[in-house]
Amino acid sequence: MALLPDSSHPADCPAPAAEQANEAIRALVDATGQDWSAVQAATYEVLLIEWAAATRGGSDIIEAA
Repeated sequence: MALLPDSSHPADCPAPAAEQANEAIRALVDATGQDWSAVQAATYEVLLIEWAAATRGGSDIIEAA
């Protein structure tokens, strides 16, 4: 049985969680440029995982160690 897409969001419109993660990624990059500390790099990785999960429509976020 195939799942139908969420009708509350058009297929080309990102989910709110994806938009929030994307904005957080943009804010991090804008605030820090490309020379990141280990903490900033880890924060980026977590945000990227959250964004990817949100764009897939899943909630299978893997916790970073």
